[in-house]
Amino acid sequence: MHTTESSENYLETILILSRKLPVVRSVDIANELGFKKPSVSIAMKNLRENNYITVTDAGFIYLTESGKSIAEMIYERHELLSAWLTKLGVPEEIAIEDACRIEHVISRTSFDAIKNHVKGQPIPKDMA
Repeated sequence: MHTTESSENYLETILILSRKLPVVRSVDIANELGFKKPSVSIAMKNLRENNYITVTDAGFIYLTESGKSIAEMIYERHELLSAWLTKLGVPEEIAIEDACRIEHVISRTSFDAIKNHVKGQPIPKDMA
């Protein structure tokens, strides 16, 4: 499952919008991200070709299981990292921006270690 940072951002945005709106359309994504509709249309085509989303005839966008899995992983990273950075004293706006960059490059091992630390759980022996 190899995705680009751009794809991950689109998937995360679709997930967030799907929790707020009855249906998600390309125009909703464009508005949320501040992108032009043609750019979003190209991205949706790529996501559809990689089976991360489905698009109905009416233009409603839904995450597939694999798309939802990626979106939830990125969203979890974003939420935890931005909250953690804020608790460390980083101003909220900077914490959110930094978390948005970190969430795409951090390894699963490092993220799990941070997650366990933040939640006060010991680091598993196979990770220590």
